[in-house]
Amino acid sequence: MTTHAPQATTQAAVLPGSLDEAVAALAAMPAAVPVAGGTDLMAQVNAGGLRPAALVGLGRISEIRGWQYQDGNALLGAGLTHARIGRPDFAALIPGLAAAARVAGPPQIRNAGTLGGNIASAAPTNDTLPVLAALEATLVIAGPGGARREVPVSHLLAGMEMLAPGELIGYVRVPLLHAPQVFLKATGRTGPGRAMASVALVLDPARRGVRCAVGAIAPMPLRPLEAEQWVASLIDWDGERGALVPEAVHAFGEYVAAACVPDPAPAPDGTQEQLPPAVLHLRRTVAVLARRALGRALS
Repeated sequence: MTTHAPQATTQAAVLPGSLDEAVAALAAMPAAVPVAGGTDLMAQVNAGGLRPAALVGLGRISEIRGWQYQDGNALLGAGLTHARIGRPDFAALIPGLAAAARVAGPPQIRNAGTLGGNIASAAPTNDTLPVLAALEATLVIAGPGGARREVPVSHLLAGMEMLAPGELIGYVRVPLLHAPQVFLKATGRTGPGRAMASVALVLDPARRGVRCAVGAIAPMPLRPLEAEQWVASLIDWDGERGALVPEAVHAFGEYVAAACVPDPAPAPDGTQEQLPPAVLHLRRTVAVLARRALGRALS
C-alpha cells in the first residue's frame, strides 16, 4: 500500500504485527515493497515487470482491518478487503463505497484486494477511487517514528502529494453524510469486470451540495464542479428533493459528459473537429451513467 516500489533481484519477507512496525521495516529496508492483498503487485510480478528486493507483509496488522467512528467520520483501516466493505453492515454506513466494492472484480479479487492497495496502485479503473473522490475522503499516512499526516485522496491520485519512502496508507477518513450515494459503472462485458466508465454521486444535504466523480476515463477521477453546482442549485433541499424535473436530470448527464469528455479545441482556421466514434460513445456512456446516478439518488 505504497507507491514506492524499486526493483531488485533478491527477495526477503517481513511480517510485522503493527502499523508502526511495518513503517520501521520499510525504513530499514528502502528497497522493500509492502504487500497486503497483492492483487495488483502479484500481477506485475507475474508479468515480469517487477522484482522486489524484499516484501513487508501487512496481513497480520489487525489495527488496519476494521473501522471506527470519529467525530462524524468513519475511520477505515487500509487493510479492509472489498469483500468486507461490500457486506450489509458496511453498506448501511457508506453505501456508495460498498456498491463499488461489490463489483470490484470476481470473488477471489474481492476477498484479497484491500482499500489501501486500491488507492496506492491508483489504477484509473479501480472502482473505489471515484467514490472516495466524491466523498472527499482523506488519507491518514503513517511515517517513521510514529508520525501521522493527512492528505486528501484527490491530492494523492493527482500526484500533488506523494507517499515518501517508508510511508504507508494507514487509514481512510470518510465523512458520514447519512444521505443517498450511488455508484454505477459500464463494462465491456456482463458481470463484474474492468470499468470502461464509472460514476459516483453523493448528496450532501448539510452543505446543500451534489458531488460527482467520473472514473476510468482519465488517469484520476474527474470532478465536474460546474455541473455539481448547477444541479445543486435546482434541488429543493427543504422539500421534495425528487421533484427535480426529468429535463434537468437529463441535462445534468450531458453537462457531466461534456465536462469530462470535452470537444476538441478548434483548429487555427476556426473549424471544429468531430469526436471519434469511440470517444463519442464514451461521452454518451458517461452521460447515461451520470443521469441514472442522479435519478437514483433523488428517488
